[in-house]
Amino acid sequence: MDLQTIIFIGRSGSGKGVQSQLLRNYIAEKDPQTPILYIETGEHFRFHIKDSGYTWDLARTVNETGGRQPDFLAVWIWSHLFIEKIKGGEHLVFDGTPRSLKEAQMLDTALPFYKRVHPTVIHLDVSHEWSEDRLRGRGRADDLKTEVVARRMAWYENDVVPAVDFYRNTHSYRFLHINGEQTPKEVFEDIMKGLELK
Repeated sequence: MDLQTIIFIGRSGSGKGVQSQLLRNYIAEKDPQTPILYIETGEHFRFHIKDSGYTWDLARTVNETGGRQPDFLAVWIWSHLFIEKIKGGEHLVFDGTPRSLKEAQMLDTALPFYKRVHPTVIHLDVSHEWSEDRLRGRGRADDLKTEVVARRMAWYENDVVPAVDFYRNTHSYRFLHINGEQTPKEVFEDIMKGLELK
């Protein structure tokens, strides 16, 4: 299997975590000798905001109010992982990164440096209503406050959509538009057809 560089992008609650896990399982089964570097900045933010210190105190406040963490912190997280983890022979799977046009453009400078040609962007497209229902159903504390969810919905429209459009219109990326309002199995089948891995 050729080295894969996959970027999952979509609303909170669109199923990025589920689909990225299914894809990683598939790749690991078909190409067990090749490591997979999985980057999910939301998980790293949740880990770090448990730390003490001025930066993480501020980041915790942003998280609690449903704001979007600043681009520089997101870039710091994945760029440190790149520097520490990339050896040159692994699959890369991004879950929910980038979250803004600026971050997408910054990632666009990193991928060619690491010789990652023609990455694939998988846009899991779901409606505002679908997203809200899924968020409430997964039971995380930061998904249950109405005002917090509303802010997250707003920053998707304001910040993430321009990143989606960037990928859709940049020919060095393969862009897959996937209907996320299906069963997880159906969504994964559409992803696999688009990736042409089977």
